[in-house]
Amino acid sequence: MTAPKKKAQMSVYLDPDVMKTLSAYAARREQPMSLIAEAAIASFLSPDADERREAAVAKRLDQVDRRIARLERDMGISVETLALFVRFWLTTTPPLPEPAAKAARAQGSARWDNFVAALGRRLSQGPKLRQEIPEDIQENDPT
Repeated sequence: MTAPKKKAQMSVYLDPDVMKTLSAYAARREQPMSLIAEAAIASFLSPDADERREAAVAKRLDQVDRRIARLERDMGISVETLALFVRFWLTTTPPLPEPAAKAARAQGSARWDNFVAALGRRLSQGPKLRQEIPEDIQENDPT
C-alpha cells in the first residue's frame, strides 16, 4: 500500500501579467512559485486576514497621527515665535526720518543676507528651536 500524497496538485490559469509578477517575486526570494502561491492562497482564505490588515492599517494611521501632531506643534511654535518677534519689533522700533531711512534700507539688506546665512547654518547643523522647547512644559515646572 502506498502512502497518500501530502499535497494535492491543482491547475490554475493566471493572467500573463500576474504570472510574470509571481515568477519575478519567486526568483527574487529564491522560492518555488507553488510555495508562494500556496502562501498567498492561505493568507487570502485565513479567517484573521482581515483583522491583520486592519491592525496594520491602524498602526500606520497611528504613526501618521503622531507625525501630524508633531507638525501641528512645530507650526504652533513657529507662528508664536514669529508673532512674538513682530510684536516686539513693532513696539521697540521707532520710525526713521527719511534721510536715515535710505541708509537703514541698505544696512537692512546686508543684515538680511547675514540672517539667511545664519538660518541656513542652524537648519543644517542644529539644534533646532523645536528641540530646545520641551514637549510638555509642565515637565520642567517645579510645582
